[in-house]
Amino acid sequence: MIALHRSIGFIVLPLSFIASAPGASSWDGKKPVDYVLTVEADRPDAIYKQGETVPFKITLQHLQQPAGAEEVSWRISKDGVPPISEGKINLKAGEATITGSLNEPGFLQCRVTFINGTTACVATGGAGIDPFAIQPSMPAPVDFDAFWDAQKKRLAAVPVNPRLTPVPAPAGRPGIECFDLQADCIGAPVSGYYSRPLDAQPKGHPARLCVDGAGVRGTDLLASARWAGRGVISLSINAHGIPNGRPGAYYADLANGSLKNYRKEGRESRDTYYFLGMYLRVLRALDFLASQPEWDGRTLIIEGGSQGGAQSMAGAALDHRVTFITAMNAAMCDHTGMVVGRVAGWPKVVPVVDGKPDPAVLETSRYFDTVNFASRVKARVYMWEGFIDTTCPPTGVYAAFNQVPTTKEMIPQVDSTHSIDGFKLWPAVAAAEQNHIDEQAKKYGSAH
Repeated sequence: MIALHRSIGFIVLPLSFIASAPGASSWDGKKPVDYVLTVEADRPDAIYKQGETVPFKITLQHLQQPAGAEEVSWRISKDGVPPISEGKINLKAGEATITGSLNEPGFLQCRVTFINGTTACVATGGAGIDPFAIQPSMPAPVDFDAFWDAQKKRLAAVPVNPRLTPVPAPAGRPGIECFDLQADCIGAPVSGYYSRPLDAQPKGHPARLCVDGAGVRGTDLLASARWAGRGVISLSINAHGIPNGRPGAYYADLANGSLKNYRKEGRESRDTYYFLGMYLRVLRALDFLASQPEWDGRTLIIEGGSQGGAQSMAGAALDHRVTFITAMNAAMCDHTGMVVGRVAGWPKVVPVVDGKPDPAVLETSRYFDTVNFASRVKARVYMWEGFIDTTCPPTGVYAAFNQVPTTKEMIPQVDSTHSIDGFKLWPAVAAAEQNHIDEQAKKYGSAH
């Protein structure tokens, strides 16, 4: 599932505002535009070996025709960090080629800018350099497992105490029942929506947990309900243990107030970092699902993207009842990248002052790094990643993927930023999860 590697820009803006276009063009091919700028590696899969020359082809169209001898600026970096090479080049018949290389496993990022009067276009392309050889920038702490074992014991001492409040099923979703779930945890509770078939049978159904990406909001009832219609007991939870179903202003106030900087809250210590509570809520949500009499006892899935991808990986690493996870554009990967001159993943939690990372935060980050959870996963893993993702850069995501010791699949999106085309992503994710459910049923026999 490899797409043509392309980032397209066609923005007509004042010079004071230069915007980057997404990896996939929003141009519908019908409405006329002034300029279209593209940059792409010369191989469809955009994969190269260390030290190999990587040609990036630049194309500029004006009114859907090749532009003339226009000048463009270019910048090639190691996934956004040094070493950086840059310059300007004049196009011939709207085209030019520039080259880069990298003598280590990683990614090249090529960013091209065209400015002409009030017109500004920016396009970005990428290339993977032996991406399946990328390793974590630092090893896991020697007491990583001991730390998380202690956290799980703390959690086990707190009764789940689930509270289920019936809520109407979404329109057009017959044959299911839905509930608001609140369950006790350490700190904030698990807060989500739980859905199951009306005719749910004891030990008759696979279970699925959907975890949320970055931001502050309630969870989506549909994320739970749509799978209940497939015969799956399904739970979706929000990331913060906050109430669901409130007006938008409620979540906006939290996002601008107490949760404004949650990504960095308590980062000076592993015992106080915000994501400790978030990951424990994932484990408590799994406890709830596994305690339901309808669970078949054999199939347990976690789905998440970005911040949710990090939660998926952590949940599978810490609870080996999990059998399958999806982790799209996974966050929290290789926090310590700056130690070896690489980019760090979202949320770039470790501050760097005068070229030196903060030692306390650096140490904290290692206990919450997706690369360290990845090596402890027993479940099957299904991942997507954009080659020009600057939010969760591919260098760190591949470092995590490469640590997974189980059956795994990476779907490279060489033309994508952090925003992947949902029309191809979500059906593929649903199909992968359904395939796992079907494989489990074939392996163990029908539950009914």
